[in-house]
Amino acid sequence: MKPQQEDISAVSKPTAPVYGVGDSTLQAAGGEAGVKKLVEAFYEYMDTLPEAEIIRAMHAEDLTESREKLTTFLVGWMGGPSRYSEKYGSMNIPGAHRHLAIGVAEKEAWLLCMQKALDDQGYEEVFKRYVMVQLSFPAEMCRNR
Repeated sequence: MKPQQEDISAVSKPTAPVYGVGDSTLQAAGGEAGVKKLVEAFYEYMDTLPEAEIIRAMHAEDLTESREKLTTFLVGWMGGPSRYSEKYGSMNIPGAHRHLAIGVAEKEAWLLCMQKALDDQGYEEVFKRYVMVQLSFPAEMCRNR
């Protein structure tokens, strides 16, 4: 007697979310409104975390322009409209930060603020990890000491 084969055609394979393709990252972030909320939380942490005092001191007292620049950058980076160069010129993250003394502590403080802001948004863990891994590259490129 021949052993019975299972019908595997009815079994669906688990699928992991795909980020970095089209606007998938932006959609996972809640669209432009979600990115704006993320950036607001990020700067709230920069304003309040003791670990972030040194990077907060690198910014103007009024964070309006910083919020707008980070929001515009992230929207484009996440696959949305690329408006950064229209508003602020060419995108050169290390060059834009070259005038600042950025070492390991400053990089880690920036990433800490972003991690906490991501945690506040209720995003899926895999999405938060993706964003943090991806942002760690430009954060490292900004180090100049």
